[in-house]
Amino acid sequence: MNFLKAEWRKLAIINYEINPEVLLKYLPEGTELDFYKGKCYVSLVGFMFLNTKLLGLPIPFHRNFEEVNLRFYVRKYENGEWKRGVVFIKEIVPKPALSFVANSIYKENYHTMPMKNEIHQQEDELLIRYSWKDKKWNSIQITAENKAQPMDANSEFEFITEHYYGFTKKEDKTSEYEVCHPKWDCYQVKDYQLEIDFQKIYGKDFQCLNHQEPISVMLAEGSEIEVKTKKYII
Repeated sequence: MNFLKAEWRKLAIINYEINPEVLLKYLPEGTELDFYKGKCYVSLVGFMFLNTKLLGLPIPFHRNFEEVNLRFYVRKYENGEWKRGVVFIKEIVPKPALSFVANSIYKENYHTMPMKNEIHQQEDELLIRYSWKDKKWNSIQITAENKAQPMDANSEFEFITEHYYGFTKKEDKTSEYEVCHPKWDCYQVKDYQLEIDFQKIYGKDFQCLNHQEPISVMLAEGSEIEVKTKKYII
């Protein structure tokens, strides 16, 4: 059953390498950390949520909005194969009703903050900026070539974007839900600017990100997506 249908568009993805031990207390039971070429990643992702429908119904004034989340990558072995997914540290949206539904039904860690976006397209250049405010404004800005290209097989971009499950740790339970979408095209990033206080927004465990450069910066076009109804696995 589809819990949610929407489009995720213009995903700005800022990737950092992090000490795996930092993430262990956030790891849902039954999953393990997923590594790319021996490196443990955490990603800050900003994007547009468009044409949103909940249980098949559009919600007035809540169809189009920004989201920024901090996530890391896990996998779970089931029936002879690996399910690859993500775990969210915190998800930021601009409307309280969105946080209420996500926290109540999906038991995610959603927070409401003032947000805004800028998307400017020229013939050969694309500028994306997502901003959110916790006393002061934080922002992600990416300038890229305005021509989307298919992803390369076995690439870092494929690893980051091809995790199709969400796992949530809640006390002694783990919940799982599937996110369905096609492979995403990517844009060639030319420049980026970041104004983020990771310690203020995400806590002391992530203050280390204030003092290091991203390992990579990506911009994905995105697509229509479907989020299936969650189930408890432990």
